[in-house]
Amino acid sequence: MIYFDNSASSFVKPKIVKQAVMDALDKYTANPGRSGHKLAQAVASEVFDTREVVLNFFNATNYNVVFTKNCSEALNLAILGTLKKGDHVITTMYEHNSVLRPLTFLQQHGVEVSIIDCPLNRVADEIEAHIKPYTKLVITNAVSNVTGEVCPLSEVSYICKIHNILWLIDGAQSSGHMDINLDELGADMYAFAGHKGLKAITGVGGLVVKNGIKLNPILFGGTGTESENLNQPTDIPEGLEAGTIPTIPIISLKAGIKFLKNNWNEIKAKEHALNNYAYQKLSALKFIKLYSPANAQNVFAFNVGGLDSSLVADELNSRFNICVRAGLHCAPLVHKRLNTTYQGAVRVSLDYNNTFEEIDKLIYALNKINEMQSG
Repeated sequence: MIYFDNSASSFVKPKIVKQAVMDALDKYTANPGRSGHKLAQAVASEVFDTREVVLNFFNATNYNVVFTKNCSEALNLAILGTLKKGDHVITTMYEHNSVLRPLTFLQQHGVEVSIIDCPLNRVADEIEAHIKPYTKLVITNAVSNVTGEVCPLSEVSYICKIHNILWLIDGAQSSGHMDINLDELGADMYAFAGHKGLKAITGVGGLVVKNGIKLNPILFGGTGTESENLNQPTDIPEGLEAGTIPTIPIISLKAGIKFLKNNWNEIKAKEHALNNYAYQKLSALKFIKLYSPANAQNVFAFNVGGLDSSLVADELNSRFNICVRAGLHCAPLVHKRLNTTYQGAVRVSLDYNNTFEEIDKLIYALNKINEMQSG
């Protein structure tokens, strides 16, 4: 099997992650932050260590980490926990439904939403043009999950700083693939998924929050703190992590980041070479429409002539044992911009585990599918 669906979830987990999960099942299944016995304390120590590992990885010295079950929950916490009636928020057409749906909900409750329609590499100027006196928040993804286009983060950072506006980055596709330095960027919040580029198992994500930022909780329940208080605590992180947190996925995240740090230069070089090779090969096929630019970050979207993207994905899967994703990729406004709302797009997303030979097999398969269409 050839796996090109890493933007949804990375498939091959490093051995160190697998071993960490097995060890955690034997040693760390007690509940942290609830009991005072040594097993609970041991798990709490692992969770604390993972917070520190995450902060170090994103070079975030003035931040804290709230663990969630995925990036969607982290984005919901950042958005719903920040905005209220009368606020104004700016975002882009490139965002995932994990951003667009909370904003649509808030729009129905008095929050004003501006959605920028321009190429992702030009969003900084458009953001500044849409700022109002009551603009509270700017939301941008770092990398489009459809086209792999990269947001000019430094430019957006400058605009948000000079206008004193909060900035949330959706790091679902950038984490583990790009150098993210939150101290330099100064972003107020950064949401990430554990099971994609960070190599963890499913069940953990997080929101990196700058110290001093206040968020309203969106989940209510036990925190292990202030148990006499029937109001939900708002301290970070415990007040925003109601209920038992996913300790084993969290421990796998620690191992995944350790693997990345130990092999970062090799991983970056391999992915860069794969990206260049994939773009070269895909752009040479005259029968496909490629929507991703030359500098796409691990993600390539395209269509084969007028064929429905789902049909192409099914053929790749059933005839050639190649796993890709088709459709709208939970980002409908990108497809509106690309004029692919009805056809969708085939998405190939790479990881350092992929090979040049696998890309060649993909190109061979696409040629065969095109012959089927033409014949």
